[in-house]
Amino acid sequence: MKALRLYGPKDIRIEEVPVPAINENEILLKVKAAAFCGTDVRMWQYGYPGVDESKPLTLGHEFAGVIEKVGHNVPFYQPGMNVALQPNIGCGLCDRCVAGNFHLCDNYRAFGINMDGAFADYVVIPEDAITRGNITVLSDTPLFAESAIIEPLSCAYSGFTKMQVEPGDYALVVGAGPIGVMHVKLLHLAGAKVLLNDLSEERLAYCKSILPYLETYAGDDLPGAVEAFTSGKGLDIAITANPAPSVQAAVLPLMNYGGRVNFFGGIPKEKQPVSIDTNLIHYRELIVTGSTRSSIAHYRRVVNLVESGLLDISDLITDRYSIEEAETAIENAKAAKGIKHIIEFNKCLTR
Repeated sequence: MKALRLYGPKDIRIEEVPVPAINENEILLKVKAAAFCGTDVRMWQYGYPGVDESKPLTLGHEFAGVIEKVGHNVPFYQPGMNVALQPNIGCGLCDRCVAGNFHLCDNYRAFGINMDGAFADYVVIPEDAITRGNITVLSDTPLFAESAIIEPLSCAYSGFTKMQVEPGDYALVVGAGPIGVMHVKLLHLAGAKVLLNDLSEERLAYCKSILPYLETYAGDDLPGAVEAFTSGKGLDIAITANPAPSVQAAVLPLMNYGGRVNFFGGIPKEKQPVSIDTNLIHYRELIVTGSTRSSIAHYRRVVNLVESGLLDISDLITDRYSIEEAETAIENAKAAKGIKHIIEFNKCLTR
């Protein structure tokens, strides 16, 4: 089979490798679609600890497919089932895992991060991912590309659950990348009025074309834009879906009393600490939160939202590629061309 493997910084290779064998407690998944995200781009640019010429890694943690083979001891799952995967596998023993927060485990594993991922024709689903609920069964007629981007959508949903959104709330999302647009869709679904801010007028124009209800702003007077958008009331919700320290500091003065802020985009260590006015938090009684990754419960909830038709994410998929075009796909993702870039697989294993 073909696989996209990372060997080090700026060194990814499309290689022919054997189809992996499974043991009696594992599942072999035929990958139908896998999506690139910012993590893949960063790993390609800068490498990843433990990955080198002697230990390459198959990338890819946003994916969906069809079960090809099932080990004799695997319960419930059968060949032919359409499934999607929450990629973070907790240890199952720590307090966070016992509470259901496998994604916050200090010793979690993840497809495409520290174990082989899904930019390949086939991927092995290990026993702990099966028994801890990482697999979600899809409908009989799934949209695999859309299912592949459930994972980042579930991460946005994790942040959304902290925002206490009410119909009519004024919300600002900063960053018109895939995550930012997912936040916009979730906020709109909950009845909020949404303003999307980004430096790229081209990307904002595309977002406006697919989301006609959306207000956008790309100028250098964001406070003025927020004042006009909220009729001087200030924001009820702000989500920073980008890695800019200046943005985190800038949104606090824009908030209404009792406003909720989610610092969704992580800031590189070299840009820390971020200076913010804590008096704004104190006197305006703001709630400032962060969120990272998503739980299996978040993941399954989002699958239901998408499969029920309540949340349409098909317009986020702007580019589709074969595995042979993977290097072009990651270059385009790095250059912020389009929104989501998907590798689609069509071959089936010869029995």
